[in-house]
Amino acid sequence: MDTTTDLVKSVSITNLANQRAAVVERVHAALDLLNEAEHLARAAHLGFPRLVLDDAYACRGRPSVTGDYAKRDEAEGAIMRVIDVRGWSYLMTESGLRTFMDARAREQWDRQLAEGDVPKLTAANIEATFSQLYGTRGDMFERGVIQCFQRLSWDYKTNQPFKFGKRIIVKRLLSDGCTNHRVTDELDDLVRAFCVLDSKPEPDHRHGAYSLVSDARQARLTETEHAYFHLRWFKNGNAHVTFKRPELVEKMNQILSKHHPNALAAETR
Repeated sequence: MDTTTDLVKSVSITNLANQRAAVVERVHAALDLLNEAEHLARAAHLGFPRLVLDDAYACRGRPSVTGDYAKRDEAEGAIMRVIDVRGWSYLMTESGLRTFMDARAREQWDRQLAEGDVPKLTAANIEATFSQLYGTRGDMFERGVIQCFQRLSWDYKTNQPFKFGKRIIVKRLLSDGCTNHRVTDELDDLVRAFCVLDSKPEPDHRHGAYSLVSDARQARLTETEHAYFHLRWFKNGNAHVTFKRPELVEKMNQILSKHHPNALAAETR
């Protein structure tokens, strides 16, 4: 399989990597010129400003790099970090990369982006990342089902501690008046599970549960329909998810029984 062609349909990896290389080349040239200008100014007893590089707006928790451009490594590192963080963020959003990731993997990537902890945005690294995600999609698929199951609240009779039932209740679909990304990511995990079990293409995350809920709320609705479930939310922020395909729910329960073999056995006893 050609990972670049099959998994990155809306973004040219080659073009993106070439553009990054062109930007890096110009950054190096600019730093060289600034360094040269500073040395000339000092030799001529002229002034030269103290330059500040601030990448905190792109990388949470990263301190500003202050000082002159003589500290070449710090300056270059700060600039490269911002370039790569924004590039990976764009790639993940526009390429459908997140489609293959469960909620835990998305949280990990979001944290890496926020902290500026990303690999260089090269064609090789992009392809390796996609290949790794594609290769583990089965594991992430099952992990997503289990994570959503484990995060359900057992305060409600419909959420049985040994299997998915006809309906589940999720907490904090709405948080502080906003749609909760974490919860909609978990719903996307369930949608992905249903699609795989239903032999349908894996859905694009850009048209996932977050958009479904947000669009309904914008229309002042308190419920919405999906091909696999009916979703209704309440003033306390919690939501009812009523499944439409009981045969697919049973297949998900088989996944749970594989990872928690004693649970369904306990129900039988």
